[in-house]
Amino acid sequence: MLHSTVVSPKALQLNLGFSSFLATNQNQNQSRRRRRRRIIFCSQTRDGSVRGGVKTSTTSTSSNGWRQSMFVGTKPALEDSILSVSGKHVLTDVPPNVVFTPIPNSSAAFLGATSQNATSQSRHVFKLGVLRDVRLLSLFRFKLWWMIPRVGSTGSDIPVETQLLLLEAKGEEGKEDTTSYILFLPVLDGEFRSSLQGNTSNELEFCVESGDPAIVASESLKAVFVNCGNHPFDLVNESMKTLAKHYGSFALRETKQMPGMLDCFGWCTWDAFYQGVNPKGIRDGLRSLSEGGTPAKFLIIDDGWQDTSNEFQKEGEPFVEGTQFGGRLNSIEENNKFRSTTNVVDSDKPSGLKDFVSEIKNSFDLRYVYVWHALLGYWGGLVPNAPGTKKYNPKFRYPVQSPGNLANMRDGAMDSMEKYGVGVIDPAKAYQFYDDLHGYLVSQDVDGVKVDVQNILETVSAGLGGRVSLTRRFQQALEKSIATHFQDNSIICCMGQSTDSIYHSKRSAITRASDDYYPKNPTTQTLHIAAVAFNSIFLGEVFVPDWDMFYSRHEAAEFHAAARAVGGCGVYVSDKPGQHDFEILKRLVLPDGTVLRARYPGRPSRDCLFVDPVMDGKSLLKIWNLNKCNGVVGIFNCQGAGSWPCLEHIVQVKASEELSGKVSPADIEYFEEVSGKLWTGDCAVYSFKQGYLSRLRKDKSFDVTLQILQCDVFTVTPIKVYKQNIQFAPIGLLNMYNSGGAVDSIDFFSDASSCVIHIKGRGAGSFGAYSSSKPKSCSVNSKDEGFEFRGDDNLLTVTIPAATSSWNISFSY
Repeated sequence: MLHSTVVSPKALQLNLGFSSFLATNQNQNQSRRRRRRRIIFCSQTRDGSVRGGVKTSTTSTSSNGWRQSMFVGTKPALEDSILSVSGKHVLTDVPPNVVFTPIPNSSAAFLGATSQNATSQSRHVFKLGVLRDVRLLSLFRFKLWWMIPRVGSTGSDIPVETQLLLLEAKGEEGKEDTTSYILFLPVLDGEFRSSLQGNTSNELEFCVESGDPAIVASESLKAVFVNCGNHPFDLVNESMKTLAKHYGSFALRETKQMPGMLDCFGWCTWDAFYQGVNPKGIRDGLRSLSEGGTPAKFLIIDDGWQDTSNEFQKEGEPFVEGTQFGGRLNSIEENNKFRSTTNVVDSDKPSGLKDFVSEIKNSFDLRYVYVWHALLGYWGGLVPNAPGTKKYNPKFRYPVQSPGNLANMRDGAMDSMEKYGVGVIDPAKAYQFYDDLHGYLVSQDVDGVKVDVQNILETVSAGLGGRVSLTRRFQQALEKSIATHFQDNSIICCMGQSTDSIYHSKRSAITRASDDYYPKNPTTQTLHIAAVAFNSIFLGEVFVPDWDMFYSRHEAAEFHAAARAVGGCGVYVSDKPGQHDFEILKRLVLPDGTVLRARYPGRPSRDCLFVDPVMDGKSLLKIWNLNKCNGVVGIFNCQGAGSWPCLEHIVQVKASEELSGKVSPADIEYFEEVSGKLWTGDCAVYSFKQGYLSRLRKDKSFDVTLQILQCDVFTVTPIKVYKQNIQFAPIGLLNMYNSGGAVDSIDFFSDASSCVIHIKGRGAGSFGAYSSSKPKSCSVNSKDEGFEFRGDDNLLTVTIPAATSSWNISFSY
């Protein structure tokens, strides 16, 4: 366990010299300090002075009022049983056994507690204090594998298994810059993993558990990280940086190697075939996508290719739902669908996996082929004592879920694994298993893996050192093997949204950010989009969030497609062969099979952070992102089509057929990264749905009206002055959802008599830009091209020929 000094809440005050609130009350604070009988500071210099201060990033609010990135963190303080930030009460009635430990050279601190009766246990629940009258966002595990968001206003609104809690402390009316945010992150404390929860008395609690009855403690002193600041996205980022440096057990997304498949359009076999995947079906699917003009350059051969057996499924007997999760791995090789077992020539069956992978790469110009496997080999682990698995010494175990997981939603896969058991690889043999498996796959021309069912470890950790230790061992073994065999860091993590896994991810760069895409369930389509966007606030700091596959021919297809266009994620579908909507796909995929991926994880706009875009009957969801030269905002009507799970009392406001909301350039965070010195302060805003361009001041907004399951995508580009009377803003490819993703750079040349603006980018179609006046001429890759100029909205367009993959457009004035 991690240790620190135990301090009475009434005897601790931080940041005495720097807090603006405390500075204005200095005399009162000095009087309080004189009255105290005992003062202990948890972080002191050698001479006993207190470390504290304000941390400010290198950017600041611009003089013209544009909201820019600026993180100012004021240390939280615990005094008189109150946890406060800049004089604003966050938690009241803080119990005396709560421990407060500041982090040196940081605005953050740890919260923990000691057992009042000094009882050592493998699981504790401690109270932190009362939380009331605040807007809050919780990201919690509603199933063992997956998180969803919940908003509320009191401690009782915080679900069990909360892994991020964000609070908003409103400033003075009309003064947005005085609003502050408080972040609570339950972390790993030694061999214990913590989570947050509320109770009916509006008390915030934290739960710590080891997952092993033999791993016990009577205290957890650094279980919850707390930080505060005036910018919610900077706050989360700075906090995760602090934790990454403090623990050294995980790394942030921006430091990781990005797999090349992220920028390619992909196809996954799962919803096309489920476990019935076969070589002929894969060929058919790749062929139909290619012939339609959106070739897949990335393939995931999902569950169904491995050599498995299932004692719970007997040939000739009716299928029993759940028995599929009782299957176990016989060997690391492919099953008979993907290799020939006789001398009879079968044109549909390859001689082996390598033969098949090489064939489809050559036939369809595939760049990446990934295959699926579970963390423990298969859903039910390995077959004990099988010739192909016995060297990994698998032991039969029945998973046991924690009380926190059982308090939320049951999961069919987990229920089945509890019933049928799992053949768990010996932790000492974990690297040998991954090394053998991945080495074999590389020899078969496979480029990477999707590793599923990762959270299973926490349920089988008793007797193996506990959940934190077991996850660490397997994660290190897995990532070592990936680094050894797949030079492109080619792994997609899945079913691993527990902090056990998140805080041990040093190399893995992609993880699924939602529950599965369920094409047959109309009530989950909007939930899927909202869940990924909110989960990306947390997961996006460590990974590129994976939005999962979707059907391009589906009533919610455009909803999903537009979300992925602004999500900054990989894009792949799971269409059945021949069942595609190429109109939608061609708005995502360029003819060369690449996609226009935005730069960051797509997250909700600031004004959406504490509202429910699924069930409050009035709020639209906005997701923002940045490209190289512009910003993008997707807006979605998620109301009226589904409801969140795990609600005791479902209060769903009936949504109107249409809802209206406001969109502003200010919805895009970090816009200063693309605005530059020549910016007028105005933006060109292009609506994909309406096909219309408008000019808008940076701080102004406009109304958008959408029906249920409708969406729109707005490209927002800073209008810059390139010569006295020439103002220009490239939009990008107007035929793509993320139009601005096509623009790589812009520069210009001007003299006394002329000005030439050059835009470089990629992809074919209709290029559009805002121009304050009509240019004299246009060229594409040094060849003169005709153009159109629409005077009513100043939209300038030129057609990029279909065979063009990259271009340099020049407009002469």
